[in-house]
Amino acid sequence: MNADLAHFFTVNWLGQALVILAECLLVTGPLLLAVAYMTYADRKIWGAIQLRRGPNVVGPFGLLQPLADGLKLMLKETIIPSSANLVLFLIAPLITFVTALIAWAVVPFDDGWVIADINVGILYLFAISSLGVYGIIIAGWASNSKYAFLGALRSAAQMVSYEVSIGFVLVSILLCAGSLNLSKVVLAQSGGFWHWYFLPMLPMFVIFFVSALGAILFLGGWMSPLPFKPFTMVPGLIWFALKIAFLLFVFSWSKGTLPRYRYDQLMRLGWKVFLPVSLGWVVLTAAVLQFGGWVPGK
Repeated sequence: MNADLAHFFTVNWLGQALVILAECLLVTGPLLLAVAYMTYADRKIWGAIQLRRGPNVVGPFGLLQPLADGLKLMLKETIIPSSANLVLFLIAPLITFVTALIAWAVVPFDDGWVIADINVGILYLFAISSLGVYGIIIAGWASNSKYAFLGALRSAAQMVSYEVSIGFVLVSILLCAGSLNLSKVVLAQSGGFWHWYFLPMLPMFVIFFVSALGAILFLGGWMSPLPFKPFTMVPGLIWFALKIAFLLFVFSWSKGTLPRYRYDQLMRLGWKVFLPVSLGWVVLTAAVLQFGGWVPGK
């Protein structure tokens, strides 16, 4: 009986499809719940910064506020402009939403805990993140409004200007780890926090401050900060979640404390600061690895 089940789920196409579906549900379910409660954490952190209480009415300590917000959103009337392209107008947000979700297929939550442990994981993430631009542009064009279209073009320009620098950050990580596989990138940082890439590559870490990927590429992923007990007794999934929570807290802290950039300031930061710094750091990283004899695989 057990052998038949194992054969069904490993060889039969239907069994393999059911396994993949179950893995996707196990990832997207907690992920969407975490995103919902990130809005609660955001508002609580901003309230503390501004000496307010934040959400505290719906449920104990306001813990049911994300559920109330989701219910309100689902009950809202869907308004479609009369001159809009109906199909594209409805598909555009789905493109952005789906591309954000499918990127998690290659993210390792722990050693072996990954849906697709492919050898081009970093390249896959870079390709998927680039597709999100299409959802923004289609959304602006489909509404048949010049103001919405101009806003979409500005948003797309901001995304492209930042993704160029992100590409060079990923190249620098590839040079250090010697692999495009995200699990191998994490394993290359084993041995304690002094082996994590955020120390030798601090400028790149500041540029590439994306939550889960920042934890994988620069903070050792599921690795414990100290390679001995009792730290190694904590499950890797817990360490990974704590690192993401820390990065998200810094996000909220920055948003509630610092003024926002104007569009022209953001574009100047992307093209005149982030791009030269990231490109220069790639060259410096390659030179240090080559002349220091630290090239991975040699």
